[in-house]
Formats: sequence, structure tokens, C-alpha cells
Amino acid sequence: MSEKPVVLEVSHLKKYFKAGANAVLKAVDDVTFNIHEGETLGLVGESGCGKTTCGRTCIALYDKTDGMVKYKGQDVHTLKGKELKAFRKDAQMIFQDPYASLNPRMTVADIIAEGIDIHGLAANHKERTEKVYHYLDLVGLNKEHANRFVHEFSGGQRQRIGIARALAVEPKFIMCDEPISALDVSIQAQIVNLLIRLQKDMGLTYLFVAHDLSMVKHISDRIAVMYLGVVAELTTSAELYDHPLHPYTQALLSAIPIPDPEIERKRSANRIKLEGDVPSPINPPAGCRFKGRCKYATELCDKQVPELKEVSPGHFVACHLY
Repeated sequence: MSEKPVVLEVSHLKKYFKAGANAVLKAVDDVTFNIHEGETLGLVGESGCGKTTCGRTCIALYDKTDGMVKYKGQDVHTLKGKELKAFRKDAQMIFQDPYASLNPRMTVADIIAEGIDIHGLAANHKERTEKVYHYLDLVGLNKEHANRFVHEFSGGQRQRIGIARALAVEPKFIMCDEPISALDVSIQAQIVNLLIRLQKDMGLTYLFVAHDLSMVKHISDRIAVMYLGVVAELTTSAELYDHPLHPYTQALLSAIPIPDPEIERKRSANRIKLEGDVPSPINPPAGCRFKGRCKYATELCDKQVPELKEVSPGHFVACHLY
């Protein structure tokens, strides 16, 4: 386990949305985890499992329904005024869609410098421009790009602009919301490698939300697997890939393609195919949420919600099998 201090402490976090007159959508339902300074926690799961909602609630973009999120000991949902502004500077977000998250009417320089202006990080126009050039250079773009508009850039370049914007306020913690899912595969590795390099150089801490498990393994120190609003398994990246315990994690990992036709042919016979559909988060089933798709389900799974328990040092799983 990491000896470094805990930066983000999430305990029993719930985030519900109203979905009609009497319906409640339980997007995040009792999630607990910690992130240590300088580490990357990968948050994975299929679309609609609540991982982005969880990330956005952690940085107070959404109000919580219940539970607690503490950033360096402060409850993020009670911050106001100067304290909230300081937290907004410290905790930044890289958005999923580099096409929708950048203002098409602003130049690249103004997009990157917006946070610098808000937080008063440049004494004058010259220093502001120098900072913009510095962050462009940091993400692999040229200073000639500063006066252009975003429609002149490719998806990968736009995502680099988004990363430069997040870095410009000198944050300590970044919530990466599927930052590569909208990009070509050839560009994805470049962006992930850039994020890893920036983390080392600037001492950043990441919450990395994604559904591509092979990419998450590459960047994460630890991984939390989410299913229908709850954490099914949480452990180190290597341990999750070598010894997945939860039946859902096992199924996810068995679906990752391997770029070798011989191995892939042998594997496909043993691939775990999940039956049925993901239940609705508006009315999740009693007991274990995965029971309808699990070949190991017992009567206990019908009645009792499995707790996230530590079954070996640093390896947590929410399953009645353990």
C-alpha cells in the first residue's frame, strides 16, 4: 500500500438523480476508495455504470446525495468562496470530448489563459503569453498554434489543448474523464504517454475514468472496477490482471483482444460470455447487482448486498464467493 498521504478520500458516496415523478436513478450507490499523492487510480466499467458521475461528484461538479468526499482533509461539498476557488485551482478536469469541451469562438491562447486570468497567475500580458507558450510546449504543440481557433486542429491536438488548459492553473489533482475514448487508436497511446510524463514531471495525482481496460493497465497504479453504481473490485493494476476475483472483472478481462491470432483463437474458446442485460439503475435489483448475469449466483446473492471486503492485502472485492 502507498505510504504517501491520501489526497482524495471518498467514503460511502451516493449520487442519485430524479428520473420522473417517483423514479430515482442511482448513478453512484455507496462507493468508497482513496487516492494517494502521485498515484493514478483507474475507474473502469461499461457505459452507464456511473464512473463519470462518480468522478464529477468527487470534484464537486455535482452535489452529492450522501456520503463524503474529502480533498486533503476538506469536505469538498461544503467549500464556499475563497476555499472553493482554491479547490477549483487545485482539482482540474480533462474532458472526454475534445470537440465539445473547447469554445470555438476563442483562440487557443485565450482558452489556455482563461484559468490563468481567473486565478491571477500572470502579473501582465507578457507573462500571460509566456505561460501560454510554456504549456503549449509542454503538451507537444507550437507557440504558432496560440492564435488559431480550435476548428483548425485534429482531435488529438484538441485534447492536448484541453490538457494544457487544465495544467495552466498548476493543479495537483486531475480527473481524466475518458480522455482518449473520442480519439483514433493511433493517437490514444500518445495522449496516455503524455499524461504519464506530465504526472512524473509535475507530481500530479490522477483519477482516470475509462472503459478500455488495456489502456487503463498502462497508466494506473490501482484500478477500481464499477458495475451499476457500485465498486465490484479494487486492487493494484498488476494484481487485477493476474488474479481477478469478481466474476464481472473476469468477464471484462477475458474480452480484451490480444494481437496474436494463435493465442486469440485458443482464448476465444474460454471467453466468458455474460448472459442477460445490465439492470436499470432506476430500479436496481435487491442483493448483488450482478447476480442476474453471474453463473455463481446463490440464494444469498438474492438477499444480501455483498460488502467490499479486503480478501488479501490491498485487494478488495464485493462478492459472496470470498
